Amino acid sequence: MILNVFKNTVLFFLLAFISCGSKTKNEIIKNNEILKQVQNDQPIIVGANQTEAYLSLLNGKRVGIVANQTSVIFKNDNSYTHLVDSLISLNVDVKKVFSPEHGFRGNADAGEIVKDGIDAKTGLPIISLYGNNKKPTAKQLEGIDIVVFDIQDVGVRFYTYIYTLHYVMEACSELDIPVIVLDRPNPNGHYVDGPILEKGVESFIGMHPTPIVYGMTNGEYAQMIIGEHWLENNASCNLTVIPLLNYTHNSAYSLPIRPSPNLPNDKSVNLYPSICLFEGTNVSEGRGTELQFQIFGSPFLDKNIYTYTFIPKPNFGSKNPKHKNMLCYGSDVSGVNNLSALNLKWLINAYKNSTKKEAFFIPFFSKLAGTHTLQKQIEAGMTEAEIKATWQEDLDAFKKTRSKYLIYK
Repeated sequence: MILNVFKNTVLFFLLAFISCGSKTKNEIIKNNEILKQVQNDQPIIVGANQTEAYLSLLNGKRVGIVANQTSVIFKNDNSYTHLVDSLISLNVDVKKVFSPEHGFRGNADAGEIVKDGIDAKTGLPIISLYGNNKKPTAKQLEGIDIVVFDIQDVGVRFYTYIYTLHYVMEACSELDIPVIVLDRPNPNGHYVDGPILEKGVESFIGMHPTPIVYGMTNGEYAQMIIGEHWLENNASCNLTVIPLLNYTHNSAYSLPIRPSPNLPNDKSVNLYPSICLFEGTNVSEGRGTELQFQIFGSPFLDKNIYTYTFIPKPNFGSKNPKHKNMLCYGSDVSGVNNLSALNLKWLINAYKNSTKKEAFFIPFFSKLAGTHTLQKQIEAGMTEAEIKATWQEDLDAFKKTRSKYLIYK
């Protein structure tokens, strides 16, 4: 009990410093070093749970919340309440909810248009930040004094929540609205790997010059967005990060709620950075099955080599899966050890053993990879080791940049 009081007291005073509105990079680094001294081997405490650290910032304010089904406050009995419901019960004046890809309740397919609406439980207006409206407009932010961002991410460049964060920060910076990020662990935060995004292939699945797996939490990434001047017109943002307690980038963290419909468990989250590259090919990544991002296959893979079979069918999160109702030959990789690097061998071997090489890659692949080069390297017959060697110089430079914004060890 004494330890908890000490931690909370230190954190309370620390939070006054972890704000990027007017701090220099050196000050950010110094403040992050202070935070590291508070970390220990106790259970991870997410930012949302530390209400004592941010309620005072919300009192008397009209609040907008960027949230989805993962935006929860955990209880001691392993149950949880949604952040919106919790804040309303604490008399916080929540005015609007902004929802990312997959919607506020997290039940929309990947890429599916999410519409505005009214939350049935609270009656609050829900404004979609996916589809044609990715950046909140001045009209949508009218009557909002402060915005809270709280979404569980998986630490992969083509997972869109970090770009929702970018656009929220950009819109708020233009209107002098402060942003609070309630930090959550990155389940893929233990490594950095992949090609750096190249100019010319930017999209909503890749906006910043980062590798596929970048090893940062939302709070750290938000600091990097500001520090690297990625906001339009080099804008800054009045940002406050409510940091995690007892977390390092090597901390194991099991997601208690699936972050999106097709990431049902920890194994799918771990394999996602590698398996998702199949979305840019004629190979299924398991959508339309119960092993999403844990299997891959296609009618066009050599059935003498790929003996595992499955048939994608419409299901939760995938109303029209690739190769619907067709027999696919592939591999079940759900039993492999957890990855600490991108696996390109599955993709390379699938290309080598495709019976339809001329149609293996589709244009979307370059957006996923963040470069036109990877496809050319695979088609040229380069090995995984040879391909990864071409990334190393850029990865080293990114890691140096990344280090300036890390909050956790």
